[in-house]
Amino acid sequence: MTATPPPSLEPGDPRPPLGAADLAALWEQMLVIRRVEELAAKAYTERKILGFCHLYIGQESVAVGAAAACEPRDRWVTAYREHGQALAKGVSPRAVMAELFGKATGSSKGLGGSMHIFDSGVHFMGGYGIVGGQVPLGAGVAWSLKQLGTGAVCLTWFGDGAANQGAFFEALCLAQLYKLPVVFICENNAYAMGTAIERASALTDMSQRGLGVGMVREQFVGFDVEVVRQRVGAAVDFARAGHGPVLLEIVTYRHKGHSMSDPAKYRPAGELEEKKKSDPVLLTESRLRDMGMDDAALEAIRERVELVAKDAYDFAETSPVPDPAHLYDYTYAPARSE
Repeated sequence: MTATPPPSLEPGDPRPPLGAADLAALWEQMLVIRRVEELAAKAYTERKILGFCHLYIGQESVAVGAAAACEPRDRWVTAYREHGQALAKGVSPRAVMAELFGKATGSSKGLGGSMHIFDSGVHFMGGYGIVGGQVPLGAGVAWSLKQLGTGAVCLTWFGDGAANQGAFFEALCLAQLYKLPVVFICENNAYAMGTAIERASALTDMSQRGLGVGMVREQFVGFDVEVVRQRVGAAVDFARAGHGPVLLEIVTYRHKGHSMSDPAKYRPAGELEEKKKSDPVLLTESRLRDMGMDDAALEAIRERVELVAKDAYDFAETSPVPDPAHLYDYTYAPARSE
C-alpha cells in the first residue's frame, strides 16, 4: 500500500501584514529580552544568580515572532533556555528576573530559578530541565485542551539535541494518532551543549523527524521576526482548525555559550562573528529604518527598554528571599482531612 504524503502548510500568513508601529512593538519586545538577559549575565558574574543560567541572546526573534502568531489562550511548554520565551509569552520582566535571583517575588516564588520559570496566569506552563522531557508534557497539555474543547493550541519547544530523545518520538506518535492541537517547535541553534548537530545526528533537518509519523512539518530560518510570525502562524492555524499537530524546525543561533559556565570554545573561528550579521535585533532595526523610523524614535524605544530592564533588576535585587517554612508547599499536596 502506498503511503499518502502529509499535507503541507499554507504559504504566507492570513494575518494582516505588519506596519511600522506593529513591527516596532515586536522590536521592543526583542530588546527587552536582550537587555534582561544581558543584565542576568552581569548578575551571574556577581553571584547574584546562582546555579545554571542559559541565555537566549541571539534567538529573540523566534519567541517574539511565535508570540505574535498566537492567542493569549494558547499554552507554551518549553525547556530550560526559557527566559526569552517567558517574557515573550507575557511573564513580567520583574517576575522573570526575581526568579533568576531566587527571590520570593519570582514567577515560581524563588523555588524554581533560571530553569523553571512558570506562570499559569499567562499560560506559560513552565521550563523543564530534563532534555526532551517537556515534549510529552506538551502533548499532554494539548490532549487536555482538545478534551475540554478550549480551541487553544499548545506550543511545545525544544532544542535540536532533544530531537534525538526517545520521549520526543513517543510524543510525536501520540500527537499524530490523536490529532492533538500542538505545534512542536525545534529551535535548532546548531549545538546541543557543545556538540555540533552534524556530530550528533545523521539527519540535520530535524523537521523530517515528523515524516515517520505522517506529521506536517517545515524547516525555515528564524532570524527575521516577521518570517517566524508567518510560519508559526500557519502552523498554529492548522492545529487550531483540528487538522492535527505540526513539527517546525526554526534555524537560529545563540550568541553565548550553552550556559554561563560555557566559554563556547568549540565554535570554529569566525563563526560567531558571521552569525551576528543575522542578529535579529539589528535586522529588525534596519527594516524599521527602511520603513521611515528615525533615530529619535528608535532611541526613545531603547530608553524605554532600558528603564524596564533596570526596574526588573532593581526589583529582583531588593526583593526578599523565600521563607524556608514554605519550602515544601509546592512539592506535596495538602493533607486531606477525613
